[in-house]
Amino acid sequence: MARFRRFSPWLLLPLALLCSGFDRITGRSFASRSEVVARHGMAATSQPLATQVALDVLKAGGNAVDAAIAANAVLGLVEPTGNGVGGDLFALVWDPKTARLYGLNGSGRSPRSLTLEELKRRGLSRMPSFGPLPVTVPGAVDGWFELHDRFGKLPMKEVLAPAIRYAREGFPLTELIAYYWSRAVPVLEKYPNFREIYTPAGHAPEKGEVFQNPALARTLEAIANGGRDAFYKGEIARTIDRYMHQQGGYLSYQDLAEHHSEWVEPISTSYRGYDVWQLPPNTQGLAVLQILNLLEPYDLKSMGFGSPDHVHFFVEAKKVAFEDRARWYADPAFAQLPVAQLASKAYAAERRKLISAARAAKSYPAGEPALDQGDTIYLTTADSEGRMVSLIQSNYRGMGSGMTPDGLGFILQDRGELFSLEEGHPNVYAPGKRPFHTIIPGFVTKDGKPYLSFGVMGGGTQPQGQVQILLNLIDFGMNLQEAGDAPRILHDGSSEPTGEVMKDGGQVMLETGYSYETVRELLKRGHKVGFGLGDYGGYQAILYDAARGVYYGASESRKDGQAAGY
Repeated sequence: MARFRRFSPWLLLPLALLCSGFDRITGRSFASRSEVVARHGMAATSQPLATQVALDVLKAGGNAVDAAIAANAVLGLVEPTGNGVGGDLFALVWDPKTARLYGLNGSGRSPRSLTLEELKRRGLSRMPSFGPLPVTVPGAVDGWFELHDRFGKLPMKEVLAPAIRYAREGFPLTELIAYYWSRAVPVLEKYPNFREIYTPAGHAPEKGEVFQNPALARTLEAIANGGRDAFYKGEIARTIDRYMHQQGGYLSYQDLAEHHSEWVEPISTSYRGYDVWQLPPNTQGLAVLQILNLLEPYDLKSMGFGSPDHVHFFVEAKKVAFEDRARWYADPAFAQLPVAQLASKAYAAERRKLISAARAAKSYPAGEPALDQGDTIYLTTADSEGRMVSLIQSNYRGMGSGMTPDGLGFILQDRGELFSLEEGHPNVYAPGKRPFHTIIPGFVTKDGKPYLSFGVMGGGTQPQGQVQILLNLIDFGMNLQEAGDAPRILHDGSSEPTGEVMKDGGQVMLETGYSYETVRELLKRGHKVGFGLGDYGGYQAILYDAARGVYYGASESRKDGQAAGY
């Protein structure tokens, strides 16, 4: 009896408390770990080896830009399931010297020798996912050098040295990356050189297996020694040209030699006193601003996280914004885009009238704003001077197109799949054009000072994930780690810039953690509710506490990410 009495107080606790995070110091059942807090530097990437490399670079005297490039180069090796030197890059950089935010569009363009007429002649109604046709110029390497030339500190040889060393010596695979690697092999193994590089033992590397990529080590070494021209105008470019023509592709030496990144002005909106920044089209960052503008008048805090109203209004705002995304987002060099109007509060007020509090819409019309005359890996780093980098880089569909040029150790991206083949559409295929892009780095300032560098990976998940992070922080009072750990909402089925049209309202996928009451109420309002496996993105973030001079870091608990500082 004495033993029973000793433990009896716990037996009196309501089961509801034990199941609702009562055993967590924050009280939130989904909280996975504490934020990382440090003063001198911080890095958050999707793979721990890359995070450690970023910190090593910072400790060696490099700055946040050096650390971001070094981490990105390592990620291209250790996480080829999401990125690599064959892909594109976008970045936002807060520069403490000028106290302003800079935006870099490092996306590549379509081959100049491939025309819409040729694609139509082949009987295509949409761009293929794999093979030579969706390949566009890889912009990542030029993006590295643009960032480094403007803001870098250490020599590029030192910045790329860790990636070269890991490529030569090898690294052990994590469970998650091994899983996605194994899924890619059956799809891509038919393409020349893929198996030789990515299945050296005759199968996809398994968890804990050490993988080496000496070919990529040689490629990175050539880039480190010869600069960006070694990739775009040297033997690497000639090798890509030969390989692509052998495969019936169109990407040429000339396309590579003529490539250049662009410094662009970030676009923004305010949300409850915070200024949220994105890159303009051809990215989908504008969708984040549009969704926030649509949601701002709703009292989400009073609704409560996970309530039926919270989920309903978020999903409907997403649907409205994504119809504009399908209609208007494209390369501004080829189409006149009403960016300022789409991002405005007045436009959001008109579009908000379409949303019903009681019923889910099966479809929404795209808006018709007046035209004006101007106008997935994610990582973030920060240094002791206050410089912060928000960088995202991707091959697009997992490991990319399958096109694996001879002896280079990487796959070319298939980003061209996102072109539309519908004549007259702003995103219709054209030679030398940048496709609509899903990858978006995010940044937030408050009172003119840097506040948050963050991103969420995963195609169309990205604007939805970014908005949810901001709602969690600003409306629901979560800390930086909780904001990423909280169960996510993903709406699938909106109209797309490739031509697909939403007709039946799409499907709401809810990650584990939403109540049965919320699901039942959503069904009553006409939502189709389901769930997805691995579809909820990957989050990394660094928050700057200006009053204390302290960085907070957080990483994605659903994937292999790590935030670390010193």
